[in-house]
Amino acid sequence: VRVLMPAPFADATAELVLQFNREHRDLAIAVTRGPLETEALSDLAISSLLLGDAPFDLLLMDVTWTPKYVAAGWLEPLEPLLGQDALRGMAPGAQLGNAFDGHLWRLPLLADMGLLYWRTDLMAAPPRTTTELESIARSLQRRGAVGWGYVWQGRQYEGLSCVFLEVLRGFGGQWLEAPPGQAPQPQLAGSAAIAAADWLSGLVRQGITPAAVANVSESEALQIFGAGEAAFLRNWPYAWRELNKPGSAVAGRVGVTTMVAASGHRAAATQGSWGFSLLKGSREPRRAAEVLRWFTSQPVGRELAIRYGYTPIWTSLLEDPSLEQALPMLPVLREGLEHAELRPLTPLYAQLSDSLQRQLSALITGEQPAAEAMAQAQRQSELVLQAAGERP
Repeated sequence: VRVLMPAPFADATAELVLQFNREHRDLAIAVTRGPLETEALSDLAISSLLLGDAPFDLLLMDVTWTPKYVAAGWLEPLEPLLGQDALRGMAPGAQLGNAFDGHLWRLPLLADMGLLYWRTDLMAAPPRTTTELESIARSLQRRGAVGWGYVWQGRQYEGLSCVFLEVLRGFGGQWLEAPPGQAPQPQLAGSAAIAAADWLSGLVRQGITPAAVANVSESEALQIFGAGEAAFLRNWPYAWRELNKPGSAVAGRVGVTTMVAASGHRAAATQGSWGFSLLKGSREPRRAAEVLRWFTSQPVGRELAIRYGYTPIWTSLLEDPSLEQALPMLPVLREGLEHAELRPLTPLYAQLSDSLQRQLSALITGEQPAAEAMAQAQRQSELVLQAAGERP
């Protein structure tokens, strides 16, 4: 069974795959180690699929790809092979994004969410609101305790969309909203979206976030915080292990919590799961389904949680006291998953995200005010949907 996976997940599962192959004489897994970047992996997968004879049986997919791949006819529905209850026992937050248009198309390997990391040696407790975060950050910067208050992903790529969506929901807004009986409509020119965009750009204007955030992805943000140069960091669960490795400048002095929100609103994290889908044209669909089941099983989930801090998808693992001993951040992962929300489920997501990123990037670099940037993002989003016939 041939599997295409991003490099980090191929590396993380390599030993487990070898063990599987040793234990199964009549079935073997052949993993192709794909690119590191999400967009590059998708380009590779799509290039293979467009040839008409996919060289893979299973694809480890980002949650946002599902509608696009379904609309293109590149996936096989999983109910005929896995039954109607394939998601039973999974945490509700992990179940998000696997079904679309009435069918199940993927099973999650993990279900990540955005988290807020904070320095336990610099404050007694983390902030719970955007105002508190600003206040604590400015105070620590004035004291010379840190050079920067808050680092996050501000580069013009998917990470920026994830960050903005968390802030947007933290200000009470939505990216797309579907009125009853109508197609989804962008909500990027509303007061919540403008306030969210203004808050992010305001962090840069005030010097709480470095202007260089416009070129920062997950790895660069992790390096800045890991060097002890910032009070707060927005990143995914994997960062916990990296920050507490031997030799880390902040090892043992890092706390992690769920995201902040504006006063009076509920915080939300962007759900960032990766899951396996069965590609149309697989020569071994039943064998591939067996491998898919194994990859997403509880024993594999436990190993990946212990070794790499991956968020388990199974409720039984999220509530397992013995696993919590090995992964102390498990309660935070459990809470974060309860409040995680998806990015818009639409085949047009890539185009919508790209137009939003462009406007946010211009805003962060100081080229235009928040209201103007969001009005432009709204207009571009409407054009994308209208061109595809998804606007009335």
